[in-house]
Amino acid sequence: MIYELRIYRSVPGRLPALVHRFQDHTLRIWHKHGIRQFGFWTTLIGTRHRDLTYMLAWESLADREKRWNAFLADPEWISVVAESERDGQLVENISSQLLTPTGFSAVK
Repeated sequence: MIYELRIYRSVPGRLPALVHRFQDHTLRIWHKHGIRQFGFWTTLIGTRHRDLTYMLAWESLADREKRWNAFLADPEWISVVAESERDGQLVENISSQLLTPTGFSAVK
């Protein structure tokens, strides 16, 4: 398994709209494409209070490429982004890391 750690830094004041987009739209579209989320987090204590952090689980790099590209090209997703950003951009920047578990990791 490969895990992807993604951190979305929201535009100031737009984190609730970003969370809403994931909760009400993105997860359903991911399900259609077989994209599996491993967890979502916001910052309780710390300086990254505008961040939405989540992890995805992939079978392989090829699996990620196929499913992620299909998701990004999905007309429903394109429409959701346009509608959710009608009043302005939600995300300031995105960081992504592809991670592989160590031999001693509780997560394999």
